[in-house]
Amino acid sequence: MNYRRVGIHIAGDIIMSESPGEALRRWRLIFGLTQTALAARLGTSPSVISDYESGRKSPGSKFIKRFVETLIESDLERGGAIVRLLEQQLLGERLWTAVLDMREFTEPVPTSKFLDAIEAKIIVSPLPGCGVYGYTVVDGVRLVLEVPSADYLRLYGTTSQRAAIFTRVSTGRSPLVAIKSMSSVLSIKPAIVVLHGLKPEAVDPLAVEIARRERIPLAVTEMKLEEMLRSLKQFR
Repeated sequence: MNYRRVGIHIAGDIIMSESPGEALRRWRLIFGLTQTALAARLGTSPSVISDYESGRKSPGSKFIKRFVETLIESDLERGGAIVRLLEQQLLGERLWTAVLDMREFTEPVPTSKFLDAIEAKIIVSPLPGCGVYGYTVVDGVRLVLEVPSADYLRLYGTTSQRAAIFTRVSTGRSPLVAIKSMSSVLSIKPAIVVLHGLKPEAVDPLAVEIARRERIPLAVTEMKLEEMLRSLKQFR
């Protein structure tokens, strides 16, 4: 577990807060420490902690560092449940650095209409009558390099019947391999996968074969990214 990431997050929240004292109090309560217990661990008095939390004193960088370290140490002594939860939440937040846009539709959009709007060319045809209930546009490079595969499920939002649009892909192999792995475990797959910025002939044959075997419709579009994002806004 990366305790340092959790510590940096807490310290940053305190430093950037409009009310550092209130932030100190909030984090103390999250970790289940009284002012007396915290003061004992820090080697100071409860009145000093009260002064910081009330804003009568402004915490310096050294105090914040000791404060954060003390919170984490106290939780680890009790099993580390809070630190683990925070770590999981921070990992989840990394997913959203890869998401460029994500929306749900109130009514399904015919797949053909959706693909026409982004000037997409079909590589593996969708099943007749299928619709799209939303879309997620992701930065393919960030997704692969920065986001744990366990978080990929969150790309689907509230429904798997959505278009998964991957930008910054070179061949399309990585997104299709990831989707195949996830669908084999969770038995869910997107309504259609769109590879942005690729010509049909540039798509990796393995990606095409995976799409065919898994019955995942596959398309490509060379529409400029900003233009594509604007075009997608037409769907409600």
